[in-house]
Amino acid sequence: MIRVCVAGVTGWTGRPVAGAIEAADDLELVAGVARSDPEHFSTVAEALEAVPADVLVDYTHAESVGANVRVALERGVGVVVGSSGLTAEDYAAIDTLARERGVGVIAAGNFSLSAALVLRFALEAAEHFDFWEVIDYASAGKEDAPSGTARELAERLAAVHRPALGVSLADVLGAPNARGATVAGTQVHSLRLPGFVVSTQVVFASGGERLTLRHDAGPTPEPYVAGTLLAIRSVPGRVGLTRGLDRLLP
Repeated sequence: MIRVCVAGVTGWTGRPVAGAIEAADDLELVAGVARSDPEHFSTVAEALEAVPADVLVDYTHAESVGANVRVALERGVGVVVGSSGLTAEDYAAIDTLARERGVGVIAAGNFSLSAALVLRFALEAAEHFDFWEVIDYASAGKEDAPSGTARELAERLAAVHRPALGVSLADVLGAPNARGATVAGTQVHSLRLPGFVVSTQVVFASGGERLTLRHDAGPTPEPYVAGTLLAIRSVPGRVGLTRGLDRLLP
């Protein structure tokens, strides 16, 4: 039985994930963390001090996820990171700490199957295209930019090669910021508009052809639940950081 603590347990994704953990025969929900709900622990530190846990699942906020992960790792608790806001440098530090403590971390910008497949296919496409850019769509109220899904995509693509630019950013005329933000060498354009949940699109181009890969999230958190449970079950026995749900798929 894997004992699980869920941070953000009353949130949009955290609540159904907690329900799925409770319904699973091989998982046990031992604690929940929600700052605004007196029925749960207010901090991850309080929860992990009070209740033994094997895995922390974090679906909180960009401002708190980094501290939550460190608190868990320092106590020898594995982590599943579903929150956005961590940079490549943050993940490098998390990997170092996880290895020091002998525990595993599984992080994904998006735990849905379709997002994982877009990432897998994009890495293959990057082997054959010189140019690509990423468009990141999210709701008007999303504070962090780019989304964790788009950031993970750009950083994973950098391991294949850096995309070419037809005009260097230094030579752009007009407003250089119109070319988006450079994330791990990829230009990422973040749109924040009502009606979107999270959508991530990568457009590849070379010569006279283009290839577009896109993930669109629907209005419910259902797509993320199965991927999160897969990650929870995969953490025990791992050491260090595993980044990307695609790396857990057969």
